[in-house]
Amino acid sequence: MACENDKKGHLLLALGLVLCVTLTFFPRVTEGRVPFACDPRNGLTRGFKFCNTHVPIHVRVQDLIARLTLPEKIRLVVNNAIAVPRLGIQGYEWWSEALHGVSNVGPGTKFGGAFPGATMFPQVISTAASFNQSLWQEIGRVVSDEARAMYNGGQAGLTYWSPNVNIFRDPRWGRGQETPGEDPTLAAKYAASYVKGLQGDGAGNRLKVAACCKHYTAYDLDNWNGVDRFHFNAKVSKQDLEDTYDVPFKACVLEGQVASVMCSYNQVNGKPTCADPDLLRNTIRGQWGLNGYIVSDCDSVGVFFDNQHYTRTPEEAAAEAIKAGLDLDCGPFLAIHTDSAIRKGLISENDLNLALANLITVQMRLGMFDGEPSTQPFGNLGPRDVCTPAHQQLALEAARESIVLLQNKGNSLPLSPSRLRIVGVIGPNTDATVTMIGNYAGVACGYTTPLQGIARYVKTAHQVGCRGVACRGNELFGAAEIIARQVDATVLVMGLDQTIEAETRDRVGLLLPGLQQELVTRVARAAKGPVILVIMSGGPVDVSFAKNNPKISAILWVGYPGQAGGTAIADVIFGATNPGGRLPMTWYPQGYLAKVPMTNMDMRPNPATGYPGRTYRFYKGPVVFPFGHGLSYSRFSQSLALAPKQVSVQILSLQALTNSTLSSKAVKVSHANCDDSLETEFHVDVKNEGSMDGTHTLLIFSKPPPGKWSQIKQLVTFHKTHVPAGSKQRLKVNVHSCKHLSVVDQFGVRRIPTGEHELHIGDLKHSINVQTTH
Repeated sequence: MACENDKKGHLLLALGLVLCVTLTFFPRVTEGRVPFACDPRNGLTRGFKFCNTHVPIHVRVQDLIARLTLPEKIRLVVNNAIAVPRLGIQGYEWWSEALHGVSNVGPGTKFGGAFPGATMFPQVISTAASFNQSLWQEIGRVVSDEARAMYNGGQAGLTYWSPNVNIFRDPRWGRGQETPGEDPTLAAKYAASYVKGLQGDGAGNRLKVAACCKHYTAYDLDNWNGVDRFHFNAKVSKQDLEDTYDVPFKACVLEGQVASVMCSYNQVNGKPTCADPDLLRNTIRGQWGLNGYIVSDCDSVGVFFDNQHYTRTPEEAAAEAIKAGLDLDCGPFLAIHTDSAIRKGLISENDLNLALANLITVQMRLGMFDGEPSTQPFGNLGPRDVCTPAHQQLALEAARESIVLLQNKGNSLPLSPSRLRIVGVIGPNTDATVTMIGNYAGVACGYTTPLQGIARYVKTAHQVGCRGVACRGNELFGAAEIIARQVDATVLVMGLDQTIEAETRDRVGLLLPGLQQELVTRVARAAKGPVILVIMSGGPVDVSFAKNNPKISAILWVGYPGQAGGTAIADVIFGATNPGGRLPMTWYPQGYLAKVPMTNMDMRPNPATGYPGRTYRFYKGPVVFPFGHGLSYSRFSQSLALAPKQVSVQILSLQALTNSTLSSKAVKVSHANCDDSLETEFHVDVKNEGSMDGTHTLLIFSKPPPGKWSQIKQLVTFHKTHVPAGSKQRLKVNVHSCKHLSVVDQFGVRRIPTGEHELHIGDLKHSINVQTTH
């Protein structure tokens, strides 16, 4: 999501469409929030059926829609929905954000007064590196606590357009930092976990807040080489759509039960996503059964009319979007053109009613039509529930779990504070604050910078070396070298920030910006003690020069580690925390970029053209660090205690056997009996053979039988376990043939190849034979 600053003004001011955002109606936060609707003190609304909480929601929704006029309906399908005073309904701003903490990027949330800030967790690409599903869900729970508290105080909404679950396909993408990485299984598990945390347990179809998975679909280019997201037509095969781009969205809806999906700016195969009924009405709502609403990215409807010239008239654009299944327009377009579209017969008022029903249903599931907020579930949350010590401790724990130890020559880390007189802290990100929370963030409770974190352990000597991450001059290099010669150890905190990678800003290369590489090399040459390189970034960085430099002892990737990032970094460097993070994306060499235009959406390689393919699943060339890489201060070994060697897939009919299995040696998943009997249990013993307690992430990959499918190696599941030094933990790993051993053919059909599949269980390899029965 969403809009540049000038576009926000367009959203809020066009044709005077804004009628005060709900926030502005409320008195001081200590006095509580005025009910959005159905105020029990308002005699006017007591008799309305839509206010009767004992009536089923769908009946209440239809009652309200029947009372609305056409002009009112039209002004309720845009993000800044109007008030309807005659029915006792306040205005509402749908657009709020909560990517990794309550954010003030959207107009629905304001910090100040009793809510000066909120807990800012590590950026999503960082927490993805933890491979910890329970952590993701707990972060969602905490964020929704703070969101509800701010809603109760009149400073936020209840509809949050997060998470971003697009696939981090190209390492240059400026928004890759917002995503869970390059792997569809990882992204799917993150999506479902975070959504569950945000929305609550779903008891009685209720919502704590309404999450939104974005940007559907195949959206991962912002502005590259003269091509921007407003004009880009993503040409995507059925195969890649099914086994890569759509996977996290499907998990959002089916497993996370998300209350909203956002369509994207780009076209997919010649159609704007927000005007494509196959994607919206048929897939999201039809096949997957979305229980919620579909919203446009901000001004997307205007974009496909004004920028993509997809329709001849604005009325046709409005009609195409609504008919495709769009329910809410972030922007003024539908408010301006829907009435004319109805008068011209392009759509009916009933089409509008269907969209409105989806929106009001979500608001009712949130309790917005249940009267006094303070008497409802979560109505007791307030300022005391934001930035609590427990919430800030979770932000610190998330940062610790997110740090990836990329290299550790001679076990140079951890450093021993008692043996160090003074440590040099050098680099443009040494004193980072807002850089650590990445984009789509809010106002943090407070910060601990890397310099402050290190200074809690040892005496420090500090020099930025570069004035900003762009690092255009070397005038401070000499001072940095002097420090490196004098101190006992040197920590270089380098990397990127939002001036290098951001929304609307894709990267031009993978190397450290400007003269950063020269600074690192010169400081390492001058240093008399160990040199620790810390990379703060969202996307991967080609640090081959450092990896191959014998003077650089260790390399850490810390992502954008959130408000407590400095504490977590120091805790890892000095051994209070044993690192356990794994890379959620491949770190490519700079030379890779010349072979892969950002506009090429193909995941698979094309030997005829020299196109090398993308991500660890399909790219087999040289890498700086591979997907899933991450070291520990401990050494872990695995052994199989229970490992079945065969699984039988039952074919549902003889016709299915004839049509699919015999011709391709692969069973269509739709023709197989995919119940729990196809789940095979493995027992894996993980032993910590080191002297320090640690956390081990067990990654399980599958590789299909040799032949047609053999190029594919895919992550199927993962488990994280804490193992004390010298101890052993037994993990139970379930592999389901339909979910985990299937592949997608060129027609977008999911199949289970028969024959010997190879499972990579940590460092182990195990073959399992898939056979068919009928």
